Amino acid sequence: MAFLNSLNIAGSALTAERVRTDIILQNLSNISTTGPDGKAYRRQQVVFEERGITFSETLQKEQFKVNGGGVRVKEIVENQSDFIPVYDPSHPHANEDGYVMMPNVNRAEEMADLMVATRAYEANVTAVNIVKAMAMKALEIGK
Repeated sequence: MAFLNSLNIAGSALTAERVRTDIILQNLSNISTTGPDGKAYRRQQVVFEERGITFSETLQKEQFKVNGGGVRVKEIVENQSDFIPVYDPSHPHANEDGYVMMPNVNRAEEMADLMVATRAYEANVTAVNIVKAMAMKALEIGK
């Protein structure tokens, strides 16, 4: 049934966006996490890719002309941008010059990413609800 493929695709997107949201929240919660020797927390980012489909799904794809197989998290990568030096000689992780290397996490950028992830999640929930409504209408027609 083609509508099940639609639910599967939207469900994979919901899972991927939930992981993205979790990583963003992890970044925000570690915005002040420092470490000795300039080893502060590094911002993490989620990389998505098209979900691979099995041979039988490929045959169905050709049969029903369904494009794509959903999305999945390919990997979670660390952002390699520079840490932010902050002058605080009283900090336990300050170097000999009195600077502490703070994480490369920008609160405004994380909040913007969180809003985008939330909107994408909501859009996929809407798609699932529409497919469910269409399936219910199809069942009503068969009465």
